Amino acid sequence: MRRGLVLSVALAALAGCSVPVEQRGDLPEATALAKITPGKSDKAVVTKLIGSPSSVAAFDPNTWYYISDRTKSFAFFKPELLDQQVVAIDFDDKGVVRDIRRRTLADREPIVPNPNATPAPGRKFSFLEQLIGNF
Repeated sequence: MRRGLVLSVALAALAGCSVPVEQRGDLPEATALAKITPGKSDKAVVTKLIGSPSSVAAFDPNTWYYISDRTKSFAFFKPELLDQQVVAIDFDDKGVVRDIRRRTLADREPIVPNPNATPAPGRKFSFLEQLIGNF
């Protein structure tokens, strides 16, 4: 009797320790994407069918991104990316769909930062000067 109670309490405690999986973003449904026709559909039709984009390209307002990802995080460790999907829709200058591209986690490429840092103007402060400067 006592052993069963201890076992059930231990199982309940372990069930509460599951690692949460977080879903961010909302990927458009395949049926809605199928209704978008390159060369015919415009921005208004796209917005009506699949909603506003998650992001717009920084240097080209005619590229819309719909981004979705799933991550798993445990305590204070860096979250682990489980899945990521991106739908990019390109428009021409008249706002008509030119192309629809789909990318997944397998399509990503690592980016290596340039090791040559650009120096900032000014002088470097010592630790003590930085500490006193905060007061």
